[in-house]
Amino acid sequence: MSDKRLTPYINMVEFLGKVLGPDYEIVLQNPNKKEHAIVAIANGHISGRRVGGPLTDLSLKLIADREYEHTDYKVNYNGLSKDKKIMRSSTFFIKDNGELIGILCINFDSSRYLDLSKEILYLCHPNQVVDENYNFTPTNHLLDVSENFTGSIPELIDAILESSFLNENIALNRLNRDEKLHIVDILNKKGVFLMKGAVGQVAEQLHCSEASIYRYLNTVSKNEEK
Repeated sequence: MSDKRLTPYINMVEFLGKVLGPDYEIVLQNPNKKEHAIVAIANGHISGRRVGGPLTDLSLKLIADREYEHTDYKVNYNGLSKDKKIMRSSTFFIKDNGELIGILCINFDSSRYLDLSKEILYLCHPNQVVDENYNFTPTNHLLDVSENFTGSIPELIDAILESSFLNENIALNRLNRDEKLHIVDILNKKGVFLMKGAVGQVAEQLHCSEASIYRYLNTVSKNEEK
């Protein structure tokens, strides 16, 4: 963990996990340890993450945009687990004299309640009516996902690429220069390249050299300055 200022919050993670119950994942992250940010987690079965996991794409973006300087928290947005479950997520910025020292996140998994709602409807409607008229798998909201929960840098990059190009049939091994530049621009804006090793991982995903990724980043930076 290294930052002793986060020590009191570790007990809070365990406390909130026990109070709120098994449908709430509580995560404490050290923003200065981006590749191994998770220092405490309760009910990690919800996202499949564990201590030592990386920051999420949203956390990286919030850090890159320095959003924590203008607000203390971000609440009630959609998060997506590795098994495609949508969660209601909220983030609290832990600051010390304006310095961001921690990120506390709460992710609520409502899938059990959706299943229960369906069972209740089966009691008063024919099963076919319920199946045809009630949607209990909110995949239509995937485009509204703000955060992807992953356990490693490659998984994070995969999730960002998937969510960014959900409705496009893109073969990563057949991308032209402009398409690769566009993807690098998206990943850069999400803060992916703040993490050590990200350049190599992205180069592997896009089937190009690390030198090419650095050239794309240089081009992106010049375009932003115009």
